[in-house]
Amino acid sequence: MALLLVASCRTEDDLSIDPPQETTLPASSALAMQMQNVAMNDGSVDNIVYNANCFTIQLPVTVTINSVVITITDIGDYDDIEDIFDEFDDDDDTVEIEFPITIILSDYTEIEINSLDELEDYADDCNGEDEDDDDIECIDFVYPITASVFNTNNEVLATVTFTSDSELYEFLDDIDEDDLVGFEFPISIVISDGSEIVINNFNELEEAIDNYDDDCDEDDDYDYNDDDCDDCTPNQLESVLTSCADWYIDDLERNDEDLEDNYSGYLFNFFDDNTLTVTWDDETVDGTWSISGTGNNITVIFDIPGFDDINDTWNLQEIEVESDDDDDDNEREVSFEIGDDDELEFKNDNCN
Repeated sequence: MALLLVASCRTEDDLSIDPPQETTLPASSALAMQMQNVAMNDGSVDNIVYNANCFTIQLPVTVTINSVVITITDIGDYDDIEDIFDEFDDDDDTVEIEFPITIILSDYTEIEINSLDELEDYADDCNGEDEDDDDIECIDFVYPITASVFNTNNEVLATVTFTSDSELYEFLDDIDEDDLVGFEFPISIVISDGSEIVINNFNELEEAIDNYDDDCDEDDDYDYNDDDCDDCTPNQLESVLTSCADWYIDDLERNDEDLEDNYSGYLFNFFDDNTLTVTWDDETVDGTWSISGTGNNITVIFDIPGFDDINDTWNLQEIEVESDDDDDDNEREVSFEIGDDDELEFKNDNCN
């Protein structure tokens, strides 16, 4: 553990340096456990590669995604895997991992894995999809953090500085009952909405963890698509749909049936007064649409006479805007879903 350590011994002539009890962090305290849970390794971050919430795969790692070989060197590369998965809606997505690999457990223990069978054995010990676990993913510490440790048994005083979750986790895990631990306040934490909160003492830290530890979706499921709208807003959705004319349905699946071919030649136009029109051949039908919610919980209700396949409350899944460097045209896609099976995607290939 890469730590900055300064130690000294106390003599009989030293003044008392024992900190007041309310400013120390006992090894067995609830707050010490909470802090460990905040610093714990989040195993769900790479679930798109392998579904296991209690460990991560150490990077770099080479995988084959639908016959495409990718070397993942940082977390951002997981988006490349998702792009390949999303390229086609009617294929079976596959991931093949090149072994050996190293996995990192929730307590930062590293283990070499030489086969898929070995990997599955460790995954079997993890909690299942969306089951409660100890790690707190809605809060992050801002580093560096400095702590002082006075051991009442050997009377050694040490100052330790942490620069990462793993260093803090190992420190908290090694606190002895004879240790008096104090932190150099203020420290800062970041909560799920990106806000930074300044913490001035242990009481404030415990209160903040209690308030924000369950303030977000920890994404412990195996649906890689369900966080594509972290930053989506109703205004953004309205702006995208109303600024382009003649949307068409690129994908429509209801009850395991592909229905998009039934709407070939149908053009949808959305207006900012929550009305819409559908035009095909020489026919035009007027309908309504309404938006509510935020982020990954935005819903849209469509009500169009005679369009029972579409009339429903849909959850916004993703907004995609792609620019062509050769001209001013944009390709835009807006995807909706109901549960895990029903999908609706509007597309526009020529939006200025």
